[in-house]
Amino acid sequence: AGGAQTVNCPDVRGQLPAVPAGATAGVQQELANLDREIAAANARLAQLAVKPEGGPNFVNNAILGPLRSKRIAVLDRIAINIARAGGQRPDLSGLATCGLNAAGAGNAAGGNNAGNGNTGNNGGNAGAGNNGGNAGNGNTGGNVGVAQTVNCPNVRNQVGAVPAAAAGQVQGELNQLDQQIAEANARLAQLAVRPEGGPNFVNNAILGPLKDKRVAVLNRIATDIGRVTGQRPDPRLDLATCGLN
Repeated sequence: AGGAQTVNCPDVRGQLPAVPAGATAGVQQELANLDREIAAANARLAQLAVKPEGGPNFVNNAILGPLRSKRIAVLDRIAINIARAGGQRPDLSGLATCGLNAAGAGNAAGGNNAGNGNTGNNGGNAGAGNNGGNAGNGNTGGNVGVAQTVNCPNVRNQVGAVPAAAAGQVQGELNQLDQQIAEANARLAQLAVRPEGGPNFVNNAILGPLKDKRVAVLNRIATDIGRVTGQRPDPRLDLATCGLN
């Protein structure tokens, strides 16, 4: 959306060792935190593409540096979760530093930290992720239990041409889709450890609300584009419904 740069972070899910069942929910939640941090950084970069500010080191000092600090904290918590559950504490410090993709290049061909094994669902920008770029390496490389993950239609590749003046807003909405999927996956991970509800629980408590949130985002994307072009496109509500892997 609009030629903004995006962050390119090392894979975390695929680098984790076997995660003890007792640490599954905690690790999944921390991986979701990585998703949100990347989504926030990409939203900030999208704003800069529309309204540049700062000097040549602004991105490093205001975005990449703080992102690295946040990732260090999350990676440390992941290692602690694994160790507390009886696993061997991994050294994940080498995965904290992120770089940048060129404008319009997407969020890393191999995927960043968050993903659902959904083969490019909302993103097309990340080898195997949901809303793109920030999602892309499957469920902790298959090491976090047997949790299901959501499988949502591609949105980024279906948005079409986005006017530059709407790029920041549209990128922010796409990042919202990332966050919604990360939250749904964290909930599914909790269910894998502590099952609850009847046979329709996942549909009623996770997939149904996720669809409603996605409908709202897709409508806002259409509105953002229409405000700039003067003609609001029909929102792609067919992309709102997600299934399960």
